Amino acid sequence: MAYTLFYAPDSANIVVRMVLEELALPYEALEVNRTQGGQRSEAFLRFNPQGLLPVLVDPAQDEPLFETAAILLHLADSHQALQPPPAARGRLLKWLFFLSNTLHADLRALFYSERYVATESALAPLRTALHRRVTEHCALLEAEIVRHQGPYLLGTHTGVCDFYLAACLRWAQLYPHGDALPSAQLAQYPRLMAMLRALEQRPAVQKAYALEGMDGSVFTAPNYPRDAAV
Repeated sequence: MAYTLFYAPDSANIVVRMVLEELALPYEALEVNRTQGGQRSEAFLRFNPQGLLPVLVDPAQDEPLFETAAILLHLADSHQALQPPPAARGRLLKWLFFLSNTLHADLRALFYSERYVATESALAPLRTALHRRVTEHCALLEAEIVRHQGPYLLGTHTGVCDFYLAACLRWAQLYPHGDALPSAQLAQYPRLMAMLRALEQRPAVQKAYALEGMDGSVFTAPNYPRDAAV
């Protein structure tokens, strides 16, 4: 039976969609109209009470899945694909959760800084600190690719971490207002850039983005979709 993926253009669901396309898995995509508050509707909240994307419905599971890293790990395990051999399981877990709990979390705080402060005067110092943290994360990820001789995060083969990382770096170049991680700054990390160039040429990646209204160099020269919310 097919999966069901709830999505809004260029939200975190794009990571899941890339993996579904890469594995050639059958799925139905249902758009959530965020501009009209669809993610807060009673119907959607039954799938994720947080009102957040992505949500994946797997007919084999008793409840819908949410949280990007959880969905990716579920797909990788269910289909025994896009993951390293068992001896490297620890590397998969630590970097997948680093992307979810550290890089993506810091990006969200940067994109929606006003939600994380009590007074407007705290915005500027928070954003300064988050910019520094995102830069440090990129340096750490660059070093990890070098350590394992790349071209991907965990070594020579692409995996779920790479799709997640690529989407995060795309968003960092676009939101908010393109100043989270300017493209010129990202260019200082040649291994990350090489990984992004390789991934954006994959047919599954191109198809996933085209289905959400985007095309071209989606990671190295990204453009905004028709709905630019993340």
